[in-house]
Amino acid sequence: MEGRIDAIDRQILKILETNAKTSPKEIAARLNMSKTPVYERVRKLEKEGYISKYVALVNKAKVESSITVFSFVSLEAQQGRMMDEFANSIKQYKEVVECFVVGGEFDFLLKIIVKDLDAYFEFSKNKVASLPHIGTVKSAFVLNEAKYTTEFPLLE
Repeated sequence: MEGRIDAIDRQILKILETNAKTSPKEIAARLNMSKTPVYERVRKLEKEGYISKYVALVNKAKVESSITVFSFVSLEAQQGRMMDEFANSIKQYKEVVECFVVGGEFDFLLKIIVKDLDAYFEFSKNKVASLPHIGTVKSAFVLNEAKYTTEFPLLE
């Protein structure tokens, strides 16, 4: 299985992505298999890194009010050292929940979650804008989350 997964492994991954608490017994029943081979496959998928971790997805709206902001960041220049420094620096901020290096008009796309607009203003002014080599930052504020999933679209 190293380097490749088969159709059964893909089915197991789909089931676990939908509900990570699905037991090997439940998976086995759904796949018309016995529990032991399913258990062994799950352990192997974990060991080989196909499953990197199990998490609980917190309902943000139930916990506290927040806003999600996408910030498009351009650096002064697209130099490897500057990009590495920015990427390493941004990892320290808990408000940044995702950071992508992108091609096109901007160098980075940040997904930021903060309490409100005032908190975003403080975050962008005191943290992002204070990082070295920042060129421009443009932001888009999420008004409504039309779709949200963490499931990877596994191809058949």
